[in-house]
Amino acid sequence: MGFIGSGNIGRTLARLAVGAGHRVVLSNSRGPETLADTVEELGPRASAATSEEAAAAGDLVVVAVPLNAFPHLPAVPLAGKTVIDTCNYGPERDGHIPELDDNSRTSSELLSRYVPDALIVKAFNNIFFRHLLALPRPAGAADRSFLPIAGDSAPAKAAVTAFIDSIGYGVVDAGSLADSWRQETGTPVWGTPYGPYSNENGQPAGEGAIRAALATATR
Repeated sequence: MGFIGSGNIGRTLARLAVGAGHRVVLSNSRGPETLADTVEELGPRASAATSEEAAAAGDLVVVAVPLNAFPHLPAVPLAGKTVIDTCNYGPERDGHIPELDDNSRTSSELLSRYVPDALIVKAFNNIFFRHLLALPRPAGAADRSFLPIAGDSAPAKAAVTAFIDSIGYGVVDAGSLADSWRQETGTPVWGTPYGPYSNENGQPAGEGAIRAALATATR
């Protein structure tokens, strides 16, 4: 797995991936040398590289960056790759993007403009990183939590579903990239089902709770 962006969500996903037996190649905007401590902590299944190298290395590639970094993503090595988009729009950080402000496009559809040949699946953007780390459960567990995903490619969704299952979560298919607004910032499925940030252990959110939250989203 390649990681473009190694902030809280990126590092947490890398930790869960390594724990599930995956190899990870991490990158950030500051260079591989700044990830030495993270790589050492994650162990021999982890390495650091440039974003281009991480994109080329991964069968799955996680993009976990601010939206204002989209123009700098390595589009060529991401062509044909399944890309997990974990990003959220924050105007105070990203600047105002008119087509997101007026709801004419989702943030994942915006990403597809910059990596047009990637197979994008929206996932992991709706859960606090500490809850993501605390809530994995084995398949079949009564308290297993579910995560929504959205995308336009059935094979890419299947690959992401298999990965999510491997790290201890179930999946609810939330539709296409055009439908991914239902899991964007401020919607009912964004954060709330997994409990308050003040509770770092989170609370399990089953399939029914996630489907209900998606169904009640409004634009």
